[in-house]
Amino acid sequence: MLFNSWIFFLFLPLVFTGYFLLPHKWRGFFLLIASYVFYGWWQWEFLLILGFTTLVDYFCALKIQDSEGSLKKRWLILSLGSNLSVLFFFKYFYFFFGSTDFIQQFVHPYPKLKDLVDFLGKALPVGISFYTFQSMSYTLDVYYGRAVPERSLRQFATFVSYFPQLVAGPIERFTHLNEQIKQRHFIVYSNLQAGFRLMLYGFFVKMVIADNLSYTVTSVFNEPGKWYFYWDIIGVFCFAFQIYSDFFGYSLIAQGVAKLFGVDLMDNFNRPYMARNITDFWKRWHISLSTWFRDYLYIPLGGNKVGKAAWVRNIMLVFLLSGLWHGANYTFIIWGALHGLYYLVQRFSPVVIRNYYLSAVLTFVGVGIAWVFFRADTVAQAMDVFKGMAGMLEGKRQLDTQPFIFLLLLIFWIMELARGGQRFDAFCARFNSFQRWSLYSFILFCILVVCGTQYYPFIYFRF
Repeated sequence: MLFNSWIFFLFLPLVFTGYFLLPHKWRGFFLLIASYVFYGWWQWEFLLILGFTTLVDYFCALKIQDSEGSLKKRWLILSLGSNLSVLFFFKYFYFFFGSTDFIQQFVHPYPKLKDLVDFLGKALPVGISFYTFQSMSYTLDVYYGRAVPERSLRQFATFVSYFPQLVAGPIERFTHLNEQIKQRHFIVYSNLQAGFRLMLYGFFVKMVIADNLSYTVTSVFNEPGKWYFYWDIIGVFCFAFQIYSDFFGYSLIAQGVAKLFGVDLMDNFNRPYMARNITDFWKRWHISLSTWFRDYLYIPLGGNKVGKAAWVRNIMLVFLLSGLWHGANYTFIIWGALHGLYYLVQRFSPVVIRNYYLSAVLTFVGVGIAWVFFRADTVAQAMDVFKGMAGMLEGKRQLDTQPFIFLLLLIFWIMELARGGQRFDAFCARFNSFQRWSLYSFILFCILVVCGTQYYPFIYFRF
């Protein structure tokens, strides 16, 4: 189910009403069913994968808690191995092996099983990378003694499948989210106020900014040699803001929906294009993923408490795997490698840029270059975009892009500057009632009148 769909605008009021009408002891079960309905709306078969992940990690965590020594580690390996195997099959099997032909020879005599393998080999469960990492972090926290395992299967299943952040994050930690879900909640005006503010701004960022940039981005990347060179540059610039506003918009809506129910989700973005260097960028961009890799990969590998060669290895491994996390394509690996190289260059460079604005611009340019590989379907397509930007292709056509899109982008950027480090709900609280409702009216007008003319799914649903 999509946030920007009519069915969700029916689903949310029904779930909200049902949740607060029910006695506290039944709310958890109701929330779990609602989350499964939300997820199963795409393809009910995907619920089997979600259920498998939930059951494995639930029982493994209990065994980890009750075991010691090598047996404890074996249960952890079973949990991680099961999660990574499912993730590998659905996201990376074709990348490494090209096809499922060798599986087909075993299931061919069984038509129904063959149909299931065909379906599984072609389908990518929505949000599998998000909920798999969230569930794995739980068993790792139990193993390292940072969390006590949840004894209620229903409660743990709700944590894994919590619908506001299930399919595109943020990737929440068990100790932060689970206790909030378990609490007895009441309808609180301040929660409703903050929730609707976040949702309103999230829909604006997604439907008005991201969706309106999609046409320019798609045209440039699909036919990079067709346009004047400056359109290729503009297209890459637009993608940088498209992916930010698309993913940022989803995170805001997720936070807003959860806030209606009294739950605070972590902030996933903090104005990343204002970062002064690549280290600062990764403290601001997809924060839940970057901190996940820091806590569950970088630090266990030794972090920066190792020799220089091992530290360089740790940095590159983290960035390469973060690229691979996004998908089975060489373009994502190159994207991750570029960020790793940026990080190392920043670390070892004898030149330190003191001017904030210059360093922020250089960081944005470097991130923009890497985005070309992230957006391109193939490495060859990415190279064509670079050639188009350099004027090496024969494109001599103008792109029919409406100027108002860039005005909207300017307005969005001014709003980002104005709110400073504050979240949008807190930013609105600074104004009087007239100013707030004027801002709400303007945003709502843009959503209803100026939103993208075509439907575009959230970009991070691919991951």
